[in-house]
Amino acid sequence: MPLFSSRRSRLLTLLASVCAVSAPVAAMAQTQQVAAPGSAVTAPDHYGEWGFDLAGRDTSITPGDNFFGYANGKAVKNLVIPADKTSYGPFEQLRELSRSRVNDILTQASASVPDAPKSDSDKLGVFFKSFMDEAAVAKLGKAPLAHDIAAIRGVDSQAAFAHLVGSSQFSFQFSPFGLDIQPDAKDPRKFTLSLDQSGLGLPDRDYYLKPEFDSKKKAYRAYIVHMLELTGWNDAEKQADAIVAFETELAKVHWAREDLRNPDKIYNPRTVAELQKEAPGFDWTAWLKGAGIPDKMAESGTVIVGEPSAITGEAKILGETPLPVLQAWLAFHLTDNAAPYLSEPFVQASWEFNNHTLAGQPQQEPRWKRAVSATSHAMGWAIGEEYVKRYFPQESRTKMAALTRNLKAAFHARLDHNSWMSPETRKAAIRKLEKFDIQIGYPKKWRDYTSYDVKPGDVYGNAARGIAFEWNYSLSHLGHPVDKDEWDMTPQTVNAYNNPLFNEVVFPASILQPPFFDPKADPAINYGAIGGVIGHEMTHGFDDEGRKFDENGRLHDWWTKEDARRFEEQASRLGKQYDAFEVLPGVHLNGKLTMGENIADLGGLTLALDAYHASLKGKPAPVVDGLTGDQRVFLGWAQVWRMKVRDDRARQLAVIDPHSAPKARVNIPMHNIDLWYKAWDVKPGQSLYLLPDQRVTIW
Repeated sequence: MPLFSSRRSRLLTLLASVCAVSAPVAAMAQTQQVAAPGSAVTAPDHYGEWGFDLAGRDTSITPGDNFFGYANGKAVKNLVIPADKTSYGPFEQLRELSRSRVNDILTQASASVPDAPKSDSDKLGVFFKSFMDEAAVAKLGKAPLAHDIAAIRGVDSQAAFAHLVGSSQFSFQFSPFGLDIQPDAKDPRKFTLSLDQSGLGLPDRDYYLKPEFDSKKKAYRAYIVHMLELTGWNDAEKQADAIVAFETELAKVHWAREDLRNPDKIYNPRTVAELQKEAPGFDWTAWLKGAGIPDKMAESGTVIVGEPSAITGEAKILGETPLPVLQAWLAFHLTDNAAPYLSEPFVQASWEFNNHTLAGQPQQEPRWKRAVSATSHAMGWAIGEEYVKRYFPQESRTKMAALTRNLKAAFHARLDHNSWMSPETRKAAIRKLEKFDIQIGYPKKWRDYTSYDVKPGDVYGNAARGIAFEWNYSLSHLGHPVDKDEWDMTPQTVNAYNNPLFNEVVFPASILQPPFFDPKADPAINYGAIGGVIGHEMTHGFDDEGRKFDENGRLHDWWTKEDARRFEEQASRLGKQYDAFEVLPGVHLNGKLTMGENIADLGGLTLALDAYHASLKGKPAPVVDGLTGDQRVFLGWAQVWRMKVRDDRARQLAVIDPHSAPKARVNIPMHNIDLWYKAWDVKPGQSLYLLPDQRVTIW
């Protein structure tokens, strides 16, 4: 999970925020193996003979009743989620492979390191080696917290409180509000400040307000007590009660996650003076100055407010809360944030609540994995540069570029023949698609870590300075034009994203491996897998969020009212299908929260089929192992979602994740596509059958 969340991340619609799974699956011969301390990481470098694992199917299941089960049933049944995971599948397999490769890079870098590291490699080695020295960390106990705890104890006024929580941008301290520097949604050529609701320790406001999460809330209170006691804070029991009560009040004014998906609603410019007037009770100028915002901007600049009523409500609550409660609240969150970099009692307490209690993870990850994650948080781009040199073949970039061109052409054809869109809006949509940029593998430039100070043995300080380095890097953007060559994911990240402000999609190197992309696989499988992913990310530019940004990344309405009405009508129909989907008994998906991803899944798979057909250039598709080309495209998409999720994690994701459950990502898009019915001879009476007028087509 990211060290902090930002409003910008809501605009970067990610392909898969958490889904994962793995353990060798039948017929997945030929594997890549990378050794790591105490662990051998294995990931298939080829699936079956032509890119699909036939043995993983359950042919006793009729495709029209449950295509996920038909395509993946035996593989999923035999899948064992590792004890240090809450889910497992192709995403997590590749993430483990990526992590082992990074571990190899870092282990080599740490073999011989100087006392005063200068080069990126030396800094990586020192950071990693220091983190791995568990005995040295144990000797320090809670000592690394002393300076930051003293700063909290020294808060003697609301202004001092605001300044300290503003400084959280540079450290492990915590803030009731999120602050980010990002391109202005209405003028993405320049940077602006954005302000968002924050301040909760549980995953979502529902955990405070809905009775089904009462046990988690009770466990949270016990966790607060434990952490305050480890820190040496007085009256831990009393303060834990006050902190939970305080955060519950914050939760009451927070916006629901589905409301955060509307880019019009979350764009609310305010001057600092207007913000102070609308949200009294908190010293906004002190907060901004604490964050290092230049004085003039902190006193009279403009901030884009994400959730005005929540910000006003939070400010009022903060102004009415006694300073001792706020200090205890900060002490707890400081310790919670810093726990991975402290001695074992802190690490264990954090894992037991955040990973085990909330998400059902049975076992702590080994220290080498945590060391890789920590070093990656601090110097991910330095790792990425070396990762690309070692592990990303140019062939993959070349073939991906060809695939993306084919998907883009398929989307263009779809827009040309769209039946519900007016000529005026269609013309604007095509203009946006034509300017759509696709970046593959790695960025054009790398981060300069010269100013980042890494010291041997200073695990806590190295991590804190890493946070400060990243924020100072963000601050350096103020007053400068936006650089569209900057990425939001490192090459070693197994994921992909759409950035509507840049009108682009990005595919990091690590996702361009089987089962997503295999240069040796049958083309139909690649079109269903990575082609579906490419189409998914392209479609994000035209989902319920992305459609509100034009070809230059500007947030403005370029649709006719009638076209917008027709789009929203179709999107609502699709949302209801997901609302009806049960993840677990009594636990349903939220069709509004997952709307963008659902539209992208349907659009991506549809575009993948179109592009595959175009690639045949009028020739009939070959039949492979008795399977037609269209059948193989559908199987390619299904295989990438071949995963299991632990029940506690599934319940959590149903509340917080904008992505639907794996089974829904296969079955629901399929049964809205006419060609799927023809490919698999799906008939009325089968569970997934929809009458033609019930099927949803958006793009």
